[in-house]
Amino acid sequence: MLRASDLRMRDVINVLDGKKLGTISDLELDVCSGKVTAVIVPGLRFFGWFGRGNDYIIPWERIKKVGPDVVLVELPGPGSTER
Repeated sequence: MLRASDLRMRDVINVLDGKKLGTISDLELDVCSGKVTAVIVPGLRFFGWFGRGNDYIIPWERIKKVGPDVVLVELPGPGSTER
């Protein structure tokens, strides 16, 4: 079993382009079923505080592998025809 605290602070890597998206900061839950529906990775910030990029909200279906140090996701980039 995987705990929410086990997911926090793991690096998230997009397998489509090899880009590091950041680290998981939060989870989106379906309270009726008790299932995780998405993970949230904060957007880029200057010095960790200033500014705010768009957060990545990654649907659970896009997670391909959860490893001990990283989470591999398949997330099409802007301009991609895949959804």
